[in-house]
Amino acid sequence: MNNLPTVTKNLLIINVLCFFGMLVAKRYGIDVENLLGLHFFLASDFNLSQLISYMFMHANFQHIFFNMFAVWMFGRVLEQVWGPKRFLTYYLICGIGAGLIQELVQYLEYAFTLSNYDSVNLGIAGGIIPMEEYLNMMTTVGASGAVYGILLAFGMLFPNSQMFIFPLPFPIKAKYFVIGYAVLELFLGLGGGDGVAHFAHLGGMLFGLILIIYWRKKNGNQQFYS
Repeated sequence: MNNLPTVTKNLLIINVLCFFGMLVAKRYGIDVENLLGLHFFLASDFNLSQLISYMFMHANFQHIFFNMFAVWMFGRVLEQVWGPKRFLTYYLICGIGAGLIQELVQYLEYAFTLSNYDSVNLGIAGGIIPMEEYLNMMTTVGASGAVYGILLAFGMLFPNSQMFIFPLPFPIKAKYFVIGYAVLELFLGLGGGDGVAHFAHLGGMLFGLILIIYWRKKNGNQQFYS
């Protein structure tokens, strides 16, 4: 841990502390995930600070483990290349951008479908609930949008790096890994229904791409160190 760059190390620590803090708070009846998770902007529980705080909330151990593993594996490399200030800026913008895209996707769902109803039937377990209550249940948590931005940046900075990805028995270049992940997320997002914010992942990639293109134009063909 001592060998990790400053921002990467602190992101790992903060996310882990928030996760265990959330678990402890839940035992005392405090739903931190609901307070800090990103709500749909038309819901009464929404506030702008959630566009940042949602990145530090995670649904379960598997969720935080794979996100933090990616931050550790790829984030430290980017921070060493860009420096702490630029890496943190990139991380936060990708996360905020992912949240904005998720809000847009939820709005489209609301405008074309949900707005036609006064209530929603959640089935045997949930029963029928008012639309306002359902909108407050549309909550997004996790650092995945920022993580997918990190994956994109690694693929753009080191496109020909060989990566071993389970369960593939052979190495794959980083650029193909990133393209494959983007296509998979688009396919899963269009399929829908699995409870995963796939378009938020793509949003993190999109905002990361825009930021990298901007930095490259601003700095010419240099590798934009900070």
